[in-house]
Amino acid sequence: MTLVNLISKKFFKRVYRKLTGVSYNVSYSQTGEDLIIDLVIDAKKWKEFTYLDIGANDPVLFNNTYKFYEKGYSGVCVEPDPHLHALLSKKRKRDTCLNVGVAAKPAEGVDFYIMDQPELNTFSAEEAAALVKNASGTLNLVKVVRIPLRTVETIIDEHFNGKAPVFVNLDVEGLDEEILQHFPFDRYRPALFCIETVHYTEDASSEKRQEIFQLMEANGYEPFADTYINTIFIDKQLNKKKG
Repeated sequence: MTLVNLISKKFFKRVYRKLTGVSYNVSYSQTGEDLIIDLVIDAKKWKEFTYLDIGANDPVLFNNTYKFYEKGYSGVCVEPDPHLHALLSKKRKRDTCLNVGVAAKPAEGVDFYIMDQPELNTFSAEEAAALVKNASGTLNLVKVVRIPLRTVETIIDEHFNGKAPVFVNLDVEGLDEEILQHFPFDRYRPALFCIETVHYTEDASSEKRQEIFQLMEANGYEPFADTYINTIFIDKQLNKKKG
């Protein structure tokens, strides 16, 4: 961002607040998840904030961590789509951007299904087939590429200096549950998770993924907020503390 753009942005915010009486606050998330997390940061008075964005997708649009990058924080963005990874690396230079997938076990290369709607890319052949079938011609599989897999524990070990990231954003079509089942909660306890918890069914209805709620409850987390598509979970012990 240039100095001129920064000044213009600050000026616009002041004018907006003066005219409306409401602070101007931009959300880059799909349904305002970053604004909710920002409120938690302010309420807890956190001075240090790090994030692990698994399935980061676009570096800005519908992104749950870009707001924090813009505020000066940094973290790790994991994106298996080579094209999206290149965009992340260019736009998010302070972040560590990894062109890998995350799974229970590491692998040299597995099939990754790239859709013409990148937010629906997946490592799951079953998920890819179901998405195309349920879309009734409005979604197509573009190509399949081979991408290496890493474990979440290894990524945290190598990039967070022995500390848990404060916030984990998890959006990997079809594999969220597997990643959570093997998350090293005994070693690393992020304060916050944002997880896609809506499941799109064949009859075009949508249901909440109860297995995600059960996994998080079993590991000491509770829902803090829900935007229907995503649920933000907070460590129960942290939520009991003041400030």
